[in-house]
Amino acid sequence: MHCPYCHHDDSRVVDSRTADDGAAIRRRRQCPSCSRRFTTVETASLQVQKRSGVLEPFSRSKVASGVRKACQGRPVSDDDLAVLAQTVEDAVRALGNPEVPAREVGMAILGPLRSLDEVAYLRFASVYRDFDSLEDFEAEVTLLRVERESAARLRAEDNSSEARTDVTQKPGQSQTNQKASRKLESKSP
Repeated sequence: MHCPYCHHDDSRVVDSRTADDGAAIRRRRQCPSCSRRFTTVETASLQVQKRSGVLEPFSRSKVASGVRKACQGRPVSDDDLAVLAQTVEDAVRALGNPEVPAREVGMAILGPLRSLDEVAYLRFASVYRDFDSLEDFEAEVTLLRVERESAARLRAEDNSSEARTDVTQKPGQSQTNQKASRKLESKSP
């Protein structure tokens, strides 16, 4: 690593630490020539292959700015977009490929965006999936409704199964404590 101050062609690592939740390594370096210190950050390279075949580095800010257009006028904060961009990067890195097609990045955006805001999801999907007609929108809205209804049905089933409790169980008493109480009651004269 060249020194940014005197341009000496070597430097010595003084300290190394993980950064960005383990996605990067931060190194403090010292130049043996001028003795000045500087910091470098090393990350695993992740390249996005565009449709034209051109490779460019993955950029969270580019993901956030692309999604920001779909979220215009919606109650979505910059923090929400930053979390979404991080989630997308994590999903793309989890694929394990140093080069990822732009289409995979777009697919990784759709899921978290759907959870964040359904209207923004429809806007983004309409451009990304190249909706041509009203029928394309209707099909996607129908799919969203079906998924929402089945999720609500599952939550209702979970709530009703939790509501079913042993009628002999006293409020605030676990089943284990209840069994112990019964044993003590049966042993009492």
